[in-house]
Amino acid sequence: RLCQQNRAQTKQPLFSNNGQTFAANDCAFRSPVHRKMSVKMGANVCPITEERSGTVREVGGQAVWSLSSCKPGFGVDQLRDNSMETYWQSDGQLPHLVNIQFHRKTTVSQIYIYSDYKLDESYTPSRISIRCGTHFNDLQEVEVVDLCEPSGWVCIPIKEYEEMLMCTFMIQIAVISNHQNGRDTHMRQIRIHSPTEGSQYPLEHHGKFSTIEFSQFRTIR
Repeated sequence: RLCQQNRAQTKQPLFSNNGQTFAANDCAFRSPVHRKMSVKMGANVCPITEERSGTVREVGGQAVWSLSSCKPGFGVDQLRDNSMETYWQSDGQLPHLVNIQFHRKTTVSQIYIYSDYKLDESYTPSRISIRCGTHFNDLQEVEVVDLCEPSGWVCIPIKEYEEMLMCTFMIQIAVISNHQNGRDTHMRQIRIHSPTEGSQYPLEHHGKFSTIEFSQFRTIR
């Protein structure tokens, strides 16, 4: 009501975002979940390539993972097995949740999610909410991502304020809706990235190896 009164008095310009209209100084418009997202998708988006560059590291292995529900044999193990052929399948009502809890406060720069609409169709997420906090009771929504028939990796940058990286004990990935109003969801892989903060040592900076003996140890597999 207050926002409507202020808008009527000052005749502020209106902006549209995801079907909702906001005034230029409305809190909802300035909040992180409504800012313009720099989500990356496409054939050139690959978390493994970034990890091999030495600029980021995968920290999902340092966390405890849990799910709101899953079909037998389609749980956390399948979500983290580095295979695009397996997947987590939920078994319950929306929203479907992936909970990632770290043992210590961890800086997170990006979340990668692998989805394939061609294979999963109505099981493919269409709207995802990213929440961060200390525990289940104080989670705050920091990003909302709308997906349109994704096929491959989706890179979601995580920021606390503008360019400040998120430092958190817990991340919750919530599937709000699926394509074609599907009930259950499929996610094939999730990877969590943290910046290496200047400690990277990419071997590519030292030139290319010329012998097979050295080339086979160029990366860690």
